[in-house]
Formats: sequence, structure tokens, C-alpha cells
Amino acid sequence: MLRTNLSTRPFYNDRGVHIAIGIAALLIAALTAWNIVRVVTLSRQNTELATRVNRDHAEAEQLTKMAGEIRGRINREELELVVESAREANGLIDQRTFSWTAFFNRLESTMPPDVMLTSVRPSVKEGHTRVTMTVLGRRAEDVDEFIEKLEAIGAFEDVVPSQQDRTEEGLYRVVIESIYTGVEEPPAPPEPAAKPPQKPGGAV
Repeated sequence: MLRTNLSTRPFYNDRGVHIAIGIAALLIAALTAWNIVRVVTLSRQNTELATRVNRDHAEAEQLTKMAGEIRGRINREELELVVESAREANGLIDQRTFSWTAFFNRLESTMPPDVMLTSVRPSVKEGHTRVTMTVLGRRAEDVDEFIEKLEAIGAFEDVVPSQQDRTEEGLYRVVIESIYTGVEEPPAPPEPAAKPPQKPGGAV
């Protein structure tokens, strides 16, 4: 008769092992699925970026070709004229001290009653603001008076008439060139008042 002592057999928790294996399998499956999703997402993004790069490259080539065609049709003389006009405009913008209000106020204060301003054109060259004005006067003396007053206030330098003629109405039309500094001559200090004569002995 066989007698077996069951207490000497080892006890295995098979259920716990199965649960652990199942959990590990689920984690591996989840990580695998996540990696697959990431690979698919990155692959899709890479495809979109490659498509965008190719599209931008094709657009850049097209724009370069169009720019070359436009440059081939540009008139060099017209381009130089536009560049010069832009340079003059930028020069005027840079001249922050140039004030149209102050400019016209100075003209109004110096212009005789029989002289009329018909046009004014400022330009900036080599850091100097040159002003070309066209005026009409009843007499040549009136225009000369206007020029003298411009020179006297100090805001204008090298004021010279560059061109003059007579209109059909008999008026004197003069083109005046000048350099506008915008700085007026300071007023002369007042003369000190004469002291009253003192009486002999120092008494006043």
C-alpha cells in the first residue's frame, strides 16, 4: 500500500502566474499598438512635409522665373528715375527737422504783398535740403525784396534766381533756388539802457 505525504509536494500559484503573464502581454500589446500609431502618424507628417517642401520649391522656381522675366522687361532709365525719386522721398522722411508748417510760416512772413508763390519742390542731396520755388511778382523789385528777406531770416542760404521770364499777364515769373536750413538767426540782444547822468557828489 502506497502512502504519499501530500504535505511534501510544492504548491504553485498557477492562477497568479497566468494573471501576470496576461498583464505583461497586454502591456506589450499596448506598447506595440502605440508604436504603430506613432509610426503611422510620423510617416503621414513626413509625407505632408515632403509635399509642402516640393510645393514651395516649385513656387520658388516659378517666382524666380517670373522675376527674371520682369527684370528683362524693365526699362533701365525708368528704373533709375524711380530709384532717384524714392531716394529723394526717403531723404525728406529722414529730415525730421523739416516742418512744412514752419516752412510756409517763414515764407508768409517774408513774402511781399505783390509776390505770389506758385510752386515749391524740396529735394535732399548730400544731407542738404534744397528748395526750388516759383514765384510771380508785379515788379522785379518785389521779387528782389522777397529774396533779400529770405536771406535775412537765416533759414535760407544761397538764395539765387535761376530762371526768370514774363507771363502773358505781364507778371515777372522767377524760379528761386535755395538751401533750406530751417534755422533762423537769433534776434539781436537789446541795447542796454543809458544810465542817467549823476549829479556832482554822487547824488542822483
